[in-house]
Amino acid sequence: MPMTRLRLAGALAAVLVAAGLATGPAAQAHERQPTLAELAHRHGRYFGSATDNPELTDSAYTKILGSEFDMITPGNGMKWYATEPRQGVFDWTDGDQIVRLSRANHQRVRAHTLVWHSQLPDWLTSRQWTASELRAVLKKHILTEVRHYRGKVYSWDVVNEAFNEDGTYRDTIWYRTLGPGYIADALRWAHQADPHARLYLNDYNIEAVGPKSDAYYRLAQDLRAQGVPLNGIGLQAHLALQYGYPATVQENLARFSRLGLDTALTEVDVRMQLPATGEKLAEQATWYRDLTEACLAVRRCVGVTVWDFTDKYSWIPAVFPGEGAALPWDEQLNPKPAYAALREALR
Repeated sequence: MPMTRLRLAGALAAVLVAAGLATGPAAQAHERQPTLAELAHRHGRYFGSATDNPELTDSAYTKILGSEFDMITPGNGMKWYATEPRQGVFDWTDGDQIVRLSRANHQRVRAHTLVWHSQLPDWLTSRQWTASELRAVLKKHILTEVRHYRGKVYSWDVVNEAFNEDGTYRDTIWYRTLGPGYIADALRWAHQADPHARLYLNDYNIEAVGPKSDAYYRLAQDLRAQGVPLNGIGLQAHLALQYGYPATVQENLARFSRLGLDTALTEVDVRMQLPATGEKLAEQATWYRDLTEACLAVRRCVGVTVWDFTDKYSWIPAVFPGEGAALPWDEQLNPKPAYAALREALR
């Protein structure tokens, strides 16, 4: 075709697309909406989802997981029970599967979690340790796991859920045996093993200003003053409609930013007492929008991760009987009003 006819054909196609009359591949490309990740990227943020190994056989699920999100958190595959099921015997099967999947989809990984009181193997919890014994066990675990994933993950939730609701230290095997210094040690060891990974403390019910988030604020101040390598605070944001929206989220994010720390909303879901109604789903959508807008309003809030994206694989019904419908996609993988609200916030 001569060049002038090519130009005419291109111009005609452009007019048809603009008028909404074109069909075929060009029209389909024009109609594709940007993903949540693409919308977040325009603000310099990421938008992520947790996932877990059993659901990776669901191709309809993995298609959405691989397209809408640019940050993945392994829900269980990097926890202690999965990675060191017997003392000194490490198993990377589940974590590696998720890292491979994320790489294939050009996604990054928020690695979760190195030090927690829950989901520990029996060999660790069924005996008494001296402080020097347990410190050596903890150091070896952190160094081995972080070195294995060195250069493959964006960040680590180094210590998870270290405080009670009143801001006192949670009584865990780590605190009981090692004292509060285990947190600084864990951060130093993680940094030693991968100097480029962003290192976080992560907890629930710290979205608003209050005794528990105050405890993290004081701890972060102390750690920063000591030169401990702490890069961010993860606010899980497991919310429930019946308890009301945490009104001081943005103020809380901003005060951690002023300490020179990143923040992230790391495990977002908004559950409700079932059955779900149109009114509850509309309120849930508003909460998702407000959380996202709070992050966008604070420069050092780096991104949002939903704790899996579909009610089909939510942890909520098993842990909170009679509650659920917590995520932006329903059990049939259809987007809910919350999904539209997230898109609205990210525009």
